[in-house]
Amino acid sequence: MIVWLVGMGTAAFRRDRAPMSIATLHLHDRAAPLTEGSALVLHAAAAFYNGLGHYEQALRAAELAAAHPDGWGDTALLVLPELVEAASRCGEAERALGALERLARLAQAGGTDADLGMEARSRALVDAGPAAEGLYREAIRRLGDARMPMALARGHLLFGEWLRREGRRVDARVQLRTAQRMLSELGLEDFAARARRELSATGETARKRTTEGDYALTAQEARIARLAGDGHTNPEIGRELFLSPRTVEWHLRKVFFKLDIGSRRQLRDAPLERVA
Repeated sequence: MIVWLVGMGTAAFRRDRAPMSIATLHLHDRAAPLTEGSALVLHAAAAFYNGLGHYEQALRAAELAAAHPDGWGDTALLVLPELVEAASRCGEAERALGALERLARLAQAGGTDADLGMEARSRALVDAGPAAEGLYREAIRRLGDARMPMALARGHLLFGEWLRREGRRVDARVQLRTAQRMLSELGLEDFAARARRELSATGETARKRTTEGDYALTAQEARIARLAGDGHTNPEIGRELFLSPRTVEWHLRKVFFKLDIGSRRQLRDAPLERVA
């Protein structure tokens, strides 16, 4: 249920529903008790505005949603990452840190990859120095293991944005291409547009198809791609090739990048004969 709501928070408020989300914010009575249901609606508004890059509005919605007790643990684990992202983008370091501290308590208590991945992703936004890279990589690993594709795609986006601001344009493009493909596949078009804008800012241009060089598959990648295209799962591929499922997933991400595709089903028609 909670994983579904993470996605719905970003998808439920399309551009044509913006007036509804604005009305929600204006009509919310701070003196009235906040229900868990209204907190989830406000969470959706915060995610919507974060996707558009309207961070001040996202911050307002997230702070309203976060004004509930930490006893609503699952709801807080949805809302607080939106609050950290919005506050950090608005330059509100203290508000971001306060939300992160609440999130960390809940995530450490839960101890799951999903919880700890969201904490690491949020902590990277607050600890924007050299430690951020390790935190983003931890978030991507944990969210991938937890099978949270929407949160994972946003992790790639945030990591790519950070890399670009660090002047690491080539590294940023890898993360941003992955984010843009995943977000488009998931139907999160506002976030996908954000990834495209960031790619443009790196100087990205449409790359030409090639049959050699950096975009050719290795023999191992081609074997994994063929098995995945035939419908085998990562654990099944791992058993056949004596690899861990995580290693299989890592190779598949490289395959997707090299072939410029975004899903396993596209592997059936992909040019897998291109082997380095």
